Amino acid sequence: MSKEVPVPSTQEARRLSSAAVVEGLASNDDAAVLAQLGYKQELRRNFTMIEVFGIAFSIMGLMPSIASTLAYSIPAGPVGLVWGWFLASGFIFIVGLAMADLGSAMPTSGGLYWWTHYFASPKTRNALSFLVGYSNTLGLIGGLCSIDYGFSLMFLSVIVIARDGEWTPSNGAIYGVFLACVLCHGILASCLSKIMGKLQSVFVILNMVLILATIIALPVGRASQRNPRTYIFGETANLTTWPTGWAFMLSWLSPIWTIGAFDSCVHISEEAANATKAVPFGILMSIGSCWLFGFVVVIVIAACMSTDLESILSSPFGQPMAQIYYDAVGKNGTLGLMSLLFIVQFLMGLSIVVAASRQTWAFSRDGALPFSSFFRPISKSFGYIPFRAIWGCVFLAAVLGLLTLIAPAAALALFSLAVAGNNVAWGVPIFCRVVWGQKKFKPGPFYTGRFSIPLAWTAVVFLAFGIVLSMFPVGGPNPTAQSMNYTVVINSAIWGGALLYYFVDARKWFTGPKITINLDELSEEQEEALKEEGLEVQGTDSGMGRSLDEETVAVKSEKTT
Repeated sequence: MSKEVPVPSTQEARRLSSAAVVEGLASNDDAAVLAQLGYKQELRRNFTMIEVFGIAFSIMGLMPSIASTLAYSIPAGPVGLVWGWFLASGFIFIVGLAMADLGSAMPTSGGLYWWTHYFASPKTRNALSFLVGYSNTLGLIGGLCSIDYGFSLMFLSVIVIARDGEWTPSNGAIYGVFLACVLCHGILASCLSKIMGKLQSVFVILNMVLILATIIALPVGRASQRNPRTYIFGETANLTTWPTGWAFMLSWLSPIWTIGAFDSCVHISEEAANATKAVPFGILMSIGSCWLFGFVVVIVIAACMSTDLESILSSPFGQPMAQIYYDAVGKNGTLGLMSLLFIVQFLMGLSIVVAASRQTWAFSRDGALPFSSFFRPISKSFGYIPFRAIWGCVFLAAVLGLLTLIAPAAALALFSLAVAGNNVAWGVPIFCRVVWGQKKFKPGPFYTGRFSIPLAWTAVVFLAFGIVLSMFPVGGPNPTAQSMNYTVVINSAIWGGALLYYFVDARKWFTGPKITINLDELSEEQEEALKEEGLEVQGTDSGMGRSLDEETVAVKSEKTT
């Protein structure tokens, strides 16, 4: 099966993008870059470079995310909490560098599966692109579920603290708060589109306020009980039945989950001004900021928390961070800090709804999702946003959230669903680039140069390790039904289901995203690489006085079914 795709030259791309400029959606340069990737400008570019950073940083939600994942890091003691954060964050920054290379070169909302299809071999590109698209879409929705589940626990913990630990919320109450939170996010994401970019700056400020409040309040409240530096940086523990070394590795799950939203910069790229620079800036600034400020936060927590780690993890308030606050600033101070914590957590969920809906919309734009024709339209009345895709994400999140009614272990699988799903989506396009597509890669304004390939391989290995890590039962081997990590079941169903769907049915109609290349800017080596991959270049010799149709070339992609 073959697919004919028109490829505009630089001049033609600019002419085709003029409609977007007239409608006020984008600048000529941004719309032209998107046209060269095969898409017309349909979303309004409301996000500045700082606001692209803001959406990733606000989804990461440093303090709420650290608070939500202390159960992974505290069992390894202060060494796991502090050094686990520092080391894992460093590897995540390397992943960010590899993704920034790609995001600067090819900024489109469906970037991860688009890159996979472009760089993969002819025999694997459709299947891998299909897998990455589903893994990324469901990983982002899983991220929304885990964020809103964390919000519901934090919100209810405030009630528990106010009642002095004499009330325990039921699973039904947890899901009720979760569902209300998800629905609110859908409403706000639909109605605030015109100011969503500016709101990200507000969200960043609130995150910083919470960080500052924590690193000031804890040392002041524990002035006479602070732990020595030998404890902070050198004390190990093991509250699991795994070997101590593996308990330390499991502590990496906290930063891996926390610093896990940088691909949102890619998904928002069609709404970003100067996307070829804004996307890599947003990726690296968000990761770097969390690496630095998170390291400061975990040092402060290690310095100020009780040395009775088991009492922190088994807190009657249901949240280890609530117990740490309570020990430092008492009941009233804890109520204030936990309230600010769940507010910031709520804003995290709003930002990830925006990112997830853009990925969902981009995937439906290429016809890959069920009911793609329904989710595909853009709502002009709501401000040029994928309104239906937003509510599709909300509905699926509400369904996945039903896991909270089963058991805490099933609910915690939502955290690992986001980790494992997104790690596959990030790692596959990077792998495809270095294995099959390096000759086709045309760097954008941001490029790591000769370090690009070593960084990419390091990223792939780390992401593969992260997938394995996310599937281990946290407490130890031989888990019970209550302590089992169900990530392996959920993610295997997603990945296996996506591939089964592809080979049984989708292979008959899914030919991948639009593959368009600006041949005027390709080297002979790159053109030859395209031909070797089964992409046949067709066109006329360059010359003066060509008509518009004569300037347009086509790429014929030989598809294997």
